[in-house]
Amino acid sequence: MSSFIINGGKPLSGEITVSGNKNAVLPALAASLLTDQEVVLENVPQIRDVKTMGFLLSDLGADLKGLDSHTVTILAKNLKQKEPDEQLVADLRASVLLLGPLLSSFGRPIIRHPGGDIIGRRSIDEHLKSLEKLGVKIEIDGIMNKLSVKKLHGAEIHLTEASVTATENIMMAAVLAEGETQITNAAAEPHVQCLGILLNKMGAKIEGVGTSRINIQGVNSLGGCSHRIRTDHIEVGTWAIVAAVTGGEISVQGVIKEDLLPMKAIFEPMGIIIKESDSSAKFSRGTLTAYPAVKTNIWPGFPTDLMSPMIVLATQCQGMTLAHDWMYEGRMFFVDRLIKMGANIIVADPHRIIINGPTLFHPRHSSSPDIRAGVALVIASLAANGESVIDMAEIIDRGYENLEQRLTGLGADIKRIS
Repeated sequence: MSSFIINGGKPLSGEITVSGNKNAVLPALAASLLTDQEVVLENVPQIRDVKTMGFLLSDLGADLKGLDSHTVTILAKNLKQKEPDEQLVADLRASVLLLGPLLSSFGRPIIRHPGGDIIGRRSIDEHLKSLEKLGVKIEIDGIMNKLSVKKLHGAEIHLTEASVTATENIMMAAVLAEGETQITNAAAEPHVQCLGILLNKMGAKIEGVGTSRINIQGVNSLGGCSHRIRTDHIEVGTWAIVAAVTGGEISVQGVIKEDLLPMKAIFEPMGIIIKESDSSAKFSRGTLTAYPAVKTNIWPGFPTDLMSPMIVLATQCQGMTLAHDWMYEGRMFFVDRLIKMGANIIVADPHRIIINGPTLFHPRHSSSPDIRAGVALVIASLAANGESVIDMAEIIDRGYENLEQRLTGLGADIKRIS
């Protein structure tokens, strides 16, 4: 176990380059199993979840090079027909993305229910119902999912919820299926778009990615390619909040303007000053004012992965903010740690809290329950005058690359101890 020790109360300023998108690189790694030719992924973030997915692919027989760098090469021509490592699957929610590629490769994958952050019920029913329509037979034995198919075939699939990973799994299963597949109420997040671009580079025939209706014409085989992972809009939003909460000014390089829009619509009324150029944005603190109600939504709504840091921002705003995350009933439970630091927060129910600000944070000893709550506690500690300790720092490492080094470069007093 490792911990962050943070001496806060310092405005953070400087320039930083945003990392590759965590939620884009994981399906891209899974998609590399769809071909026996070499796939090269660039702008790969150096985070724990990438390494876990890399270990899963290696265990399945793929040859990976550069897993400790920003360019990873995958060659999956010698895959083994075996069950993915149970412990690795338990450590990584995105391991569910192996279902589509393994169905295409072997037709008989067995995989335990995936793990990941404990932020609420994270059913894979949408995945399984959709794969059944592609011809897959499913047997569930406790936490084990046993799938089998003789030949994947196209189908019309309407998702009852616009699940990102279900959309991605269907795409990866359908690209090598016989006939045409249509997905309606599909997820449209930037990371789904990134996967669609990769698959088309590999030879797939996919139209409509980035909309709620995706059409896929199955092909006989896919080839290799090089692909650059999209930059992480959640990280961009995180740096914007760091600048506002600490009273500094941070210039972020590698910003994709359209990915910033859902956050900009909330941040600017809350008082974050945003100055954009072609591929960068400078964030600083204006007069912080409460936004009446921030509600997460599917893309292009406000992203659920940014709700925890946004709550910290709301504690520094004048007035009352209702924060509502309808997606995960465990997302809000970390706020007890913010309350102990001095935040004025009322928990209305598992999905909604009311924040009254501004409040002064006091340093505390706490622990990170999940990636996004962990980085929110880091931001609160950066604003608090005095020394805070955050245990379970390795959980934050799953989603943020070299966080303490990058914060140090902006003027933070932060170190890691084991």
